Amino acid sequence: MKNILIFGATGNIGVYLTDYCKERLDPKQYHLIAIGTKKTKLFEKLGIEYVNVDVTNKEDFLKLPQKDVFAIVNLAGILPAYLKDFEPSKYLNVNVIGAINVMEYARKVKADRVLYTQTWSDLGGYWGKEEVLSSDMPRKLLFKGDHAFYSITKSMIVDTLEFYNQEYGIKNYVFRLPNIYLYNPQRYYYVDGVKKYIGYRYMIDRAAAGEDIEVWGDPKAFKDIIYVKDLCQMMYLALTKLNAKTGIYNAGTGVKTTLDEQIKTMVEVFSPKDKQSKLIYKPEKSSFTSFVMDIEKAKKELDYEPKYFYKDYLEDYKKEMELKRFDELWEAK
Repeated sequence: MKNILIFGATGNIGVYLTDYCKERLDPKQYHLIAIGTKKTKLFEKLGIEYVNVDVTNKEDFLKLPQKDVFAIVNLAGILPAYLKDFEPSKYLNVNVIGAINVMEYARKVKADRVLYTQTWSDLGGYWGKEEVLSSDMPRKLLFKGDHAFYSITKSMIVDTLEFYNQEYGIKNYVFRLPNIYLYNPQRYYYVDGVKKYIGYRYMIDRAAAGEDIEVWGDPKAFKDIIYVKDLCQMMYLALTKLNAKTGIYNAGTGVKTTLDEQIKTMVEVFSPKDKQSKLIYKPEKSSFTSFVMDIEKAKKELDYEPKYFYKDYLEDYKKEMELKRFDELWEAK
C-alpha cells in the first residue's frame, strides 16, 4: 500500500484535490491522507483519513506514516490574499521553514516524489511584455507589491526541491499557478492590505441578481482561465504517472478568454432568463495585463488535456455553489 499525503488539504485547492484523488485512486494500491490545521469532520465524512499537523512543528510529523510514503503534495502556505498586514515572519515560518520540514520528512521516509505549487508572480517581470508565458522562462520576480516577499519565499522552496532531487533523488513536480478559479463562499480578500471584493465573484453575484455589470478597460484583453478541477487533473497525473519528467509545469488551458467573453458567459450562465444583466462598457477604466500559459510541457510529459473551458468552468462552479459540499470546512477554524 502506497501512502499519498496532501498537506494543506483544508485550503481552497487542497480540499478539491483531496476529493479528486479520493474519487480516482485505486484503494488497493494507494492510501490517501489529508493533512491540515483546522478542526473538521469533513474528511471523515468523505471517507478520507485526516491528521492535524502544523508544518512548523517538527514533532507533529511523528503523527504521520514513517514508511511506505510514495508521494507528498505540499499545498500548505501563507498567501497575501489572507493577510491584512505585511508579516514576513509568517511567510518565513510556514512557506520556508514549514516547507523544509516537509522536505526533511520526505527524505526520512524515502518518498518517491513531492508536488509543490509556485505562484506565477515568479514571472512578474514578463507581464505586459510577453503574452505567452512558457514553463521554461527564467524566473523574473518583481520586488514591489504584496506578492513580492511571498514570491521570494516560494521561489526559495522551488530551488530547495531541486536540491533534494539532485542530492537525495526525490522527484519534484512544481506547478506554476495563475489565479485558480473555484467556488468558495468567501467573497473578499486583501490586495496590498486593502480588503476587496474578489473580482470574478463580484461579477457572478451581479449576474445572478440580474444587475448591470461594468466592463472596465479593453474588452478584448484576455487571460488564461483555469478551473480548479483541471489543476487537480494535472497534479493527479503527476502523482500517478511513474516516469513523468520532473521540473516546473505551467497550470492553464492554453486558451485566451477575452474580458467580453468572460462577462457575457457569466450573464448567460447565472442571470435569470427574465432579468439578464446589461453590460456597461467603461474603456476609460483600468484594464488587466493579457496573458496565456504555454502548457505544451504538461501535455507532453503528463498527458494533460484541459476539460473545463470557460463555460464548462462556470457551469460546474454553479453546481458547486448550489451543493456547498465543502462549506463546513471553510467555516471551520
